[in-house]
Amino acid sequence: MSAESNKALFTRVVEEVFNQGKLDTLDEIFAADFVEHEELPGGIPSNREGVKMLTAGLRAGFPDFKFTIDDMVAEGDKVVVRSTWTGTQNGEFMGMPPSGRSISFGVIDIVRFADGKFAEHWGQMDGMRMMQQLGAIPAPGEGQG
Repeated sequence: MSAESNKALFTRVVEEVFNQGKLDTLDEIFAADFVEHEELPGGIPSNREGVKMLTAGLRAGFPDFKFTIDDMVAEGDKVVVRSTWTGTQNGEFMGMPPSGRSISFGVIDIVRFADGKFAEHWGQMDGMRMMQQLGAIPAPGEGQG
């Protein structure tokens, strides 16, 4: 597939899976032997089912979750995306009760495609910023007196 086709497929995953919660789309677009290289919370497998679990948990914790693509670059069999994730924690998330707090943080994703499907993913998210915004850890300057 072309770089443009891979970009369109990535955009489809963002809209259907992350922004609309259509997890079944992953079965169509992710290879059966998909590998997740990003570090995952304990107990979540590094495969297509693990991505479903993570996405379901994210959308349960942040029902208004929004994945916005800020930049997208494609070359060969890879697509790189810089994005912003936003939402309001109105549900339980990672054992934290609903806080009503809003989050907004940056994410970088790299996906390798094979035979028109997501084959591998590497990602980096600003988890520290997210946890600070949720009040789970203090932000710089908080609690200093």
